[in-house]
Amino acid sequence: MILPDYKNSIANLPNSVLKYFGVETVGDTLPIFDTLLEKTYKNVVVLLLDGLGISTIHEHLKEDGAFLTHLKGEYSSTFIATTVAATTSALSGLQPCEHSWLGWDCYFPQIDKTVTVYLNSVTGTKTPAADYNVAWKYIPYENVIERLNKAGHKAYAVTPFFPPNPQTFEEIIEHIKDHCKEPERKYIYAYWPSPDDFLHLYGGGSKEVFDNMKYLEDKVSALADELEDTLLVVTADHGHINSDSAMINDYPKITECLERIPSFEPRALNFFVKKGKEEQFKDEFNKEFGDKFVLMTREEVFDKKLFGTGKEHPRFRSMVGDYIAIAVSDLSLYYTDEETLKSVHAGMTENEMKIPFIVFGEK
Repeated sequence: MILPDYKNSIANLPNSVLKYFGVETVGDTLPIFDTLLEKTYKNVVVLLLDGLGISTIHEHLKEDGAFLTHLKGEYSSTFIATTVAATTSALSGLQPCEHSWLGWDCYFPQIDKTVTVYLNSVTGTKTPAADYNVAWKYIPYENVIERLNKAGHKAYAVTPFFPPNPQTFEEIIEHIKDHCKEPERKYIYAYWPSPDDFLHLYGGGSKEVFDNMKYLEDKVSALADELEDTLLVVTADHGHINSDSAMINDYPKITECLERIPSFEPRALNFFVKKGKEEQFKDEFNKEFGDKFVLMTREEVFDKKLFGTGKEHPRFRSMVGDYIAIAVSDLSLYYTDEETLKSVHAGMTENEMKIPFIVFGEK
């Protein structure tokens, strides 16, 4: 198991940005970023490429290419090593226990439903979870862009999910360039969902992923050449691992112990267990998957501070469940009839937890 390092993680990166602009931080800063920000830049840009883990780069790109020759160091994803948790930390500077956006699917006791967070649907269905956005209602947070603008600085988010909602990587690049030409000092956070989407669909080592990675590298390298007085950091939210799959519903001696379907992720599952069924659940799960997953009680998870060391969100513990199973092999355990994925994340292997800190434009 590669544990998250909350002194050297994606959650620390935004706090270095806040510190650089003289705005109060909400957590520890990232040492490698602080050193770079001792110099002054007109523009500080963080480009997060979803799924661009250290192992993914080494597998798909040349050692003398732009990404590896500009690799400044490596650091840690969050637990859970997944987009919902890690990009929320990248946007907010908060650890998962603080913001409580914990995984793709989360149980919300306020409505007694397990919700696919980004889709705002009841997990395993296309049914809306509510006539409002459940996550934003119950676990809202303020992002770094908002904090900087509120303090009188210039800051932008360039992602497909924030207006003006660029839908191609070329558009992302053009928006970054346009903002960098503006006269004021500023921070730009940019996000693009590749290579994660290609890895899920085709798997690591595929021609499609090789081509996508080379495309991203070439586009970013060309962008860096055009920018002036700009520190450009390229990073990721998590890494990836090719995976086999199993379905929890194929194990009735396990599922009969559960209050509801598991949630979070197929490589980091939380279980709400019926009273009196705890021993059966533990015995059956470890018999079937004990060599593939580490099963922890909620108390062990809290004691190990897996979700972070900061002040817990008041709703955090109610979302965690009684047990969490964390993948330490190449197996994913699905809990709905969704299509299985060829490459995945959210476990605690090195491939999933280690992310790059790539730097262009350093003074």
